[in-house]
Amino acid sequence: MITMPSIDMAATGRNIARLRKAAGLTVKELQSLFGFATPQAIYKWQHGAAMPTIDNLIALAMIFEVSMEDIIVLNVNARARRCA
Repeated sequence: MITMPSIDMAATGRNIARLRKAAGLTVKELQSLFGFATPQAIYKWQHGAAMPTIDNLIALAMIFEVSMEDIIVLNVNARARRCA
C-alpha cells in the first residue's frame, strides 16, 4: 500500500488568509492583482471551499514570496490506497 497525500483545504485556506495579511494585502487588492471581476474566488480559497488552480498557486507563491509548499497543507491523516 502506498499512502497518497491529500490536501487539507481548510488549513490551506487559513494559510492563504494568513499569508495575505502578512503581505499587507486586502482581499480587494489580491483580487485586483489577479484581475478577477469579483473577490469570490479568493474568499472560496480562504474558506477552504475551493483550491487555487496551479497557475494561481504559482502566482500566490510569488506574491507572498514563499514556496507553494508553504501555502499547501497536506492532510496528516491520509489513508493508504492501493496503486495499480
